[in-house]
Amino acid sequence: MTSRMLVRTLAAVLSFTALTAVPASAQIDLSGYWTRESDVDNGYSREVVDLLGIPVSADGRAKALSYDIASLSATERQCQMYPPFYLFTGPFPLKIWSEQDPITQKLVAWEIDGWGDRGGTKIYMDGRPHPSPYGQHTHEGFTTGSWDGNTLTAVTTHFKMGDIKRHTSFNSDRATITYRFTRYGDLLTVTGILEDPVYLAEPYVLTEIFRQGSGASGFPLTACEPIEELPTLHENPALVPHYLPGENKWTNELTQNRGIPVEAALGGPQTMYPEYRKVLKDTYKMPDKCKVDCGTAAPAQVSNAPAGGRGAPPPPAPAGGRGAPPPTQ
Repeated sequence: MTSRMLVRTLAAVLSFTALTAVPASAQIDLSGYWTRESDVDNGYSREVVDLLGIPVSADGRAKALSYDIASLSATERQCQMYPPFYLFTGPFPLKIWSEQDPITQKLVAWEIDGWGDRGGTKIYMDGRPHPSPYGQHTHEGFTTGSWDGNTLTAVTTHFKMGDIKRHTSFNSDRATITYRFTRYGDLLTVTGILEDPVYLAEPYVLTEIFRQGSGASGFPLTACEPIEELPTLHENPALVPHYLPGENKWTNELTQNRGIPVEAALGGPQTMYPEYRKVLKDTYKMPDKCKVDCGTAAPAQVSNAPAGGRGAPPPPAPAGGRGAPPPTQ
C-alpha cells in the first residue's frame, strides 16, 4: 500500500468514526416514572418552629417566626402552589419525558410533570437565555439545562416565594435552584442546591434517590377548590394570621418535645454540619420520656357508622394545621 493510499484510508476511518460516534450524554434517557427510594433528612417537620439544619439568615429566621400556618385557611391561599424545591421535600414520584422539535427531532426540553400542589418543570435544552431579572415570576419558574458528562445540570430562576420545609422556612423570589440529575441503571439521583440572597446565609443542599417504576402510583392532579375552613377568616377577610416579633409561642416546642436547644431549633449555617454536635454535647439533654411520635397506635374511635363512610365523625384537625382554630391572642 502506497503512502497516498494509506493516508486516504486513515482519513476515511476517521471520518466514519466522527460520523458514528455518539456523545455519552446523548445516550442518557431520563424519561419514565420514578418512585422515591429514600426520604430526605430535612423535609419532615412536626413542630411549628424547626429550622434545624437550614442555613437561614437573620431575615429568613424572622420570616419563619412571623408565619402563622392558619393563613393557609384564607380563601386566597388555600390553593397556592409550592415552589420548585418541593421536588425534594414532597412525597410524590417523578414523571419525566422529552420534547423534540417536530421537524429536526432535536431535543428541545425535558419535562417533569407537576402535582396537585406543585407546578411542572420544563428544562429547556436548546440554549435559550433566562428572562430579565424583571421578568414574570411563576410558581414553576424558568429552567434551562445542559449536559455535564452523564449528568444533566439545570438551573431554575424566576419562581415565587414559597416554603421549603413544611411551612416552617421559606425562599424569596430572588432565589435560584441548581439541579443535578444523574442516572445509574434504574436509579436516578437528584441533587438540589438552593441559593437565596434574602432568606439564606449559605446554599441549602438536599438529595433524593428515585427508582424507575411502572407509574402505577399515579399523580394527584385534581383541581383545588377553596372552601370555608376557619370562620374567623371569612367573617373578617382583612385578617392576616401572623406573629409579631417575639410573639411566636411555638419557639420552645422542639425543646420540650425532643430536648433540642432553642438556639439549634432556630437554625443557621452552623447547624448544617456534623461538627455542630460538639456545640450541643454539653447542653443537650435527652427527654425523660417520649412525648410525641412514640410509635403507639391511635385509640380506636367508637362509632356505629362505617369506618370512613358517610356519617362517621370527621378526624380531628392536626394541631396548628388547616382547619385548626387560630391561636388566642
